[in-house]
Amino acid sequence: MRLCFLVEEHYRHDGMPVEVIRQLVAWGHRVDVLRPGGSLLRMSEVVSAGSHDAWVLKTVSGGPGLTLLEAAAAVGLTTVNDARSIRGVRDKALAAAIGRNRGLPMPTTYAAAVPELLAEIPESAFPLVVKPADGSAGRGVCLVPSPDRLAAMTGQLAGQGMLVAQPYVPNSGVDLKVYCVGGELYATERCSPLHPDHAVRERQVVLPAEVAAVAAQVGAVYGLDLYGVDVLLGPDGPVVVDVNDFPSFRQVPQAAARVARAVLELARTGRAGAPDVIPQAIIPEAVIPEQQPGAAV
Repeated sequence: MRLCFLVEEHYRHDGMPVEVIRQLVAWGHRVDVLRPGGSLLRMSEVVSAGSHDAWVLKTVSGGPGLTLLEAAAAVGLTTVNDARSIRGVRDKALAAAIGRNRGLPMPTTYAAAVPELLAEIPESAFPLVVKPADGSAGRGVCLVPSPDRLAAMTGQLAGQGMLVAQPYVPNSGVDLKVYCVGGELYATERCSPLHPDHAVRERQVVLPAEVAAVAAQVGAVYGLDLYGVDVLLGPDGPVVVDVNDFPSFRQVPQAAARVARAVLELARTGRAGAPDVIPQAIIPEAVIPEQQPGAAV
């Protein structure tokens, strides 16, 4: 197969997607790499029908890569993930509106074009988690304990574009990251960016059934095939606080090979959008009892 990866400079040396590309090449596939942020692109020629079996996006939010992916989709090419689905989660304000209206357990979300408008949020909603609507990898996420503190942070929050704010969900300080790849779900726990003082070793963990159900629902709601979900275990159950297209897949066993196989399957079937199978939770190898040798890993 011939595949095109759109890779921003930020991810040029990142294990994901570099290892995936290396794996695909080792299997005999041709992979062209475009760096949309560092190249002059002749748009009328760079995207042409039949040029590639699939286009794959690994770029920063707000970068030019999504425009190229949408151009590929417009001429009928398969994209991983679906270009419209990526747009739906890259904008966190839009993602919150879609998710809440489709029944996902997500916090009430406020959006403001300038930080001064956040002052209109009722005091009862504090403490707040405030972040850029196009943020990623924890960039710009901050915990605002009170309206007075919000007023003092106005200058710090300025210049980040659209902001989203959500009431803080009480939790243990440990984030649960759920990855979906090839119809399988893997869970990793790690330190929350809001609680960096918590000494938590990032590791794969058993995925609770109620969280697995929510993570599978996320794929259906947004039409994603490869994705990650940040989940907090709050006092009322799991809460979705972020969704990422084509994440790092850290702690997923043989992640590069699994992602590469998933990309090839999507390219082969030409399918993009809502998964047609329900993703299955995978038990980490380290906690599989000896009497269950057949469990998938």
